[in-house]
Amino acid sequence: MATAYAPQPLPADVRLMNATALLLAAIGALALAGIALTWVLRQPVFAVKSIRVEGDLAHNSVLTIRANAAPRLAGNFFTMDLVAGRRAFEAVPWVRHAVVNRVWPNRLTVRLEEHRATALWAGSTDDRNDRLVNSYGEVFEANLGDVEDDNLPTLRGPDGSSVAMLAMLGRLQPLFSRLDLHIDTLELSGRGSWRAELDSGAEVELGRGTDDEVLARTLAFVGSITQVTQKYKRPMESADLRHTDGYAVRLKGITTSTDARSTAAAPAAR
Repeated sequence: MATAYAPQPLPADVRLMNATALLLAAIGALALAGIALTWVLRQPVFAVKSIRVEGDLAHNSVLTIRANAAPRLAGNFFTMDLVAGRRAFEAVPWVRHAVVNRVWPNRLTVRLEEHRATALWAGSTDDRNDRLVNSYGEVFEANLGDVEDDNLPTLRGPDGSSVAMLAMLGRLQPLFSRLDLHIDTLELSGRGSWRAELDSGAEVELGRGTDDEVLARTLAFVGSITQVTQKYKRPMESADLRHTDGYAVRLKGITTSTDARSTAAAPAAR
């Protein structure tokens, strides 16, 4: 009668060698597949053939945008870095934000948002004159010759204060509009004191404090200054709202002071 023998397990070192060989073979196959895929993806057939530009464009033409951004784009449909592509389009003058997407098989679509200029920016640390403030309070550089509005106000303040200054301008201007006046320049000092230059040439020291405190003083001033100017029949030259219970006003040819809570005016001591 024949005796059956069960196969003996392979030694541990042999099993390890076989597993290692299989692993190396798998890694090699993946590497070759990766190289082949990379070669395929870099073929000219996948080069970006067209760029579609969307969005409301007031200061740039599609041709201008393509001419400015295209030289900064690198790679093809698959290899292009979309973040770098977004930066390339946002480097074009007047472009605030860009969204870049791939469209199979070889196109890009770009949706652009342009800056909307709301003020000129004059920082307190330099004398550059090519910077603007957009509707978000962000400072950006642009050719001032491209600005359609010739009556943009100027904001002058410390770096980083443009958002707060634009917000304050938006709250102050409606008050001065009651006097048919427009703010030409709004200044914020490093110590937090506000000052406005009006289109009439008058200067108004608004003083320090919270926004609400400054606005309350301005509201009291706007509510009574007309009675002062009508009484003396002279235009306002300057006003100082930094007094505790009132303000001082200089009219052309005369200086007066008045309590903001009343309509009486009297010559100020000189």
